Amino acid sequence: MGLSGSVERRPAVESDVIIGVIDIGIWPESESFDDEGFGPVPTRWKGACEGGKDFICNRKIIGARSYSMEISARDNVGLGTHVASIVAGSHVRDASYYDIAYGTARGGVPSARLSVYKACDPDCYDLHILSAFDDAIADGVDIISISINMNHPAELINDTIAIGAFHGK
Repeated sequence: MGLSGSVERRPAVESDVIIGVIDIGIWPESESFDDEGFGPVPTRWKGACEGGKDFICNRKIIGARSYSMEISARDNVGLGTHVASIVAGSHVRDASYYDIAYGTARGGVPSARLSVYKACDPDCYDLHILSAFDDAIADGVDIISISINMNHPAELINDTIAIGAFHGK
């Protein structure tokens, strides 16, 4: 896109930021979630790595929970991985789109930590979404990123994402 990569970063401050991603899971082995250069997990973190089958947390992905029938926080389609990498993906050199348009990919806050809440698989249920909000808040995330299409317009009083977003500490 031609955006400058010279924005002043503060990795020591950014690595204390914990972003909770409520979506369809992630691929923890993606280069975007490599924890090289990360220090210890912030001591205020209260969450857990309950990513299930074939899911391993590290110092970048510090938490994972799944509310799906599959009982794994692993992304099966790539959407959650894409969203999480946009928010907080680490620098990945020589990234490309099907071997074209090579460059460096990175998220908005590449030094931030991630906790993953798989609320959809691929269907989304209100109970799973609200449970993910509750767990993310209790775990101590600083920011919640949610990218879910509910496929039904709702009045504010019946909108699951609005209800979860208004829930606070």
